[in-house]
Amino acid sequence: MLRLLFVLSLLAAPVSATANDFEPVREEGKFLDLVKDRVLRIGLYNLSINVLPDGSIKGSALGWEITGKWTWSDGYFCREMDWSGTPIEYNCQLVEAQGAEKVRFTVDRGAGDSAVFRLR
Repeated sequence: MLRLLFVLSLLAAPVSATANDFEPVREEGKFLDLVKDRVLRIGLYNLSINVLPDGSIKGSALGWEITGKWTWSDGYFCREMDWSGTPIEYNCQLVEAQGAEKVRFTVDRGAGDSAVFRLR
């Protein structure tokens, strides 16, 4: 049950609407510059992922492995992942950055819920 709740939070972790100091990242090259050799973290879930230039995603959350694949399509980050046997369905997401400190992913091409990661 804990696992299911965590997966749901990965898909729909709401962020305050007042966090407007994020700038859209519309180009794949700019996105790669932002995440290259960095870990995306959400400390609350002990979530750490690497988004690699070869199109792979690797990491862990709550001690379980995360794997996946990503592409860039029409200005959006599109990914599918697996969290230790639990599939996280394909979704294209709006990417926004707050300097080089944080990155926000908003599901459904920016129309859904968001999750903010710290860049380490």
